[in-house]
Amino acid sequence: MFRFFYNLFLPLGFLFFIPGLYLKYRNRGGWKDTFGERFGHFKPERVRELAEYHGAVWVHAVSVGETVVAMSMIRTWHQMHPERKFILSTTTTTGQELARKQAPPSTAVIFCPIDFLWMVRRTLSVLKPAMLVIFETEIWPNMVAETRKRGIPVALVNGRMSDHSARGYRRARLFFGPLLKMFNLISVQTQADFDRYKSVSPEANVVVSGNLKFDQKAPENLPEPEYERYFGPGRHLILLAASTHPGEEELIAETFKKLKDEVPELKLVLVPRHAERGGDIAEMLKSHLLDFARRSRQAEADPPVDVLLADTTGEMLKLMNGADIVIMGKSLAGHDEGHNLIEPALLDKPIVTGHVLRNFRFILNVLLQENAVATVTHDSELEEQLRKLLVNKELREELGKRAGRTIRKHAGATERTVNELESLLKK
Repeated sequence: MFRFFYNLFLPLGFLFFIPGLYLKYRNRGGWKDTFGERFGHFKPERVRELAEYHGAVWVHAVSVGETVVAMSMIRTWHQMHPERKFILSTTTTTGQELARKQAPPSTAVIFCPIDFLWMVRRTLSVLKPAMLVIFETEIWPNMVAETRKRGIPVALVNGRMSDHSARGYRRARLFFGPLLKMFNLISVQTQADFDRYKSVSPEANVVVSGNLKFDQKAPENLPEPEYERYFGPGRHLILLAASTHPGEEELIAETFKKLKDEVPELKLVLVPRHAERGGDIAEMLKSHLLDFARRSRQAEADPPVDVLLADTTGEMLKLMNGADIVIMGKSLAGHDEGHNLIEPALLDKPIVTGHVLRNFRFILNVLLQENAVATVTHDSELEEQLRKLLVNKELREELGKRAGRTIRKHAGATERTVNELESLLKK
C-alpha cells in the first residue's frame, strides 16, 4: 500500500525536482556522456558491455565522498574474493567521473536510475545483479522493492541515521518501517545508529559493523598540489578550508585577512563542497579585496596570489596533503551537520571544526576523546584557535599525528562488512 501512494505522488514530486536536476547537470562538471542511464536508457553497446557483468554485485553510492569509500570496499572485497565482479553506480556527474577514473579492476560504472518503476526495472533487466549494496542513506523504495521482488538480496552498508532523520522516519514509520524491513541486511556504523533504525523498524535486520571510512587509506603516491604555481616560490603556511558551504567562505576569508598581518607567509585554499558555487565565492573574495586565483580557470597565477579558490572536483586529498592546517566545512557560520573528518586525519593533518557535527558525531567524539581535533564553539573563536596552531609548529604537528593514530586504531569495519555480505550471497 505504501508503494502505491509513493508511486502516485512521485511524478508530482519529480516536477519540483527537474529544475534542480537540470541546474546541477548544467553547472557541475564531471562525466555526462552516459547521463541517460539516470532515466533507464542504455545504448546498445552499453547493454553488450554490461552483459559481461551479469551476476555481479551492484554497489550504489551517491557522490564523490561515498564513491571513495565504496571503491575502497570493492578493492578489499576483490582481494578477499577475486572471483567477484562489481557494478558501481553514482547519482552525481562528479561521482561518476571519479568512479570512471579510479574504479578497481572487475568493476563497471553506471549512473543510478531515478526511482521511477520503469527506469528501475529497465536497469535491473540490463544489469541482472546477484546483490544490491546501497551506501549510507540512499534508500529508494522502488529500487529496493523491485530488486527484492526478483529474489535478489539487498543490503544497506555504512548506514547512519541522525537524531533529526530518526524523528522524521518515526513520524512516517508506516512507510519506512516496512521499507527498512525489506533489506536483507542493514549494517550500521554505531550502536546509536542501530537504536535509531530499530526505533523506526523493530523487525529490520540491523547489525553494527563500524564505520567503513575508518578503513580508508591515503594513497601512497599522492601528486603534489603545486601550490607554488599560485603562491610563488618559498615556504608558505597553507590553511585549507575543505568542503565549505555558504557563509563559511566569508567567515574564513575575514579571519584569514586578520591573521595574515601576523603571519605573512600564510596562504588560504578554499575548496567548496559544490564547485559550481565558484562564481559566487569569487565575487565575495573580490569584495574583500583579496588577491586570488580560480583553479578551474587558471593553471598558475602571475603575479602570485594569497588565496586559491579550488573550485574543482576529485582533488581534495591532493590539496589536503599540501596543507598545514585543515578547516572542515559545514560546521561553522550556522552549519552544524559536519563533513568527514577522517580524510585529513589519515594524512596526519591538524583539524579545526565546529563543535557540533550532527552527521559525524561518532567520529568527532572519537577524536575528542584522544584530544586529536581542535573545535570551535562560536565563530568568533576561529581566529584564536587558528592563531595557536599557526604560531606553534610543534603543537599543530602533534595534533595531526594524534588524529592519524586515533583513526587507524578503529580500522576493521570493511572486512566485517564484506564477510556479512558474502554470507548473504551464499544463502
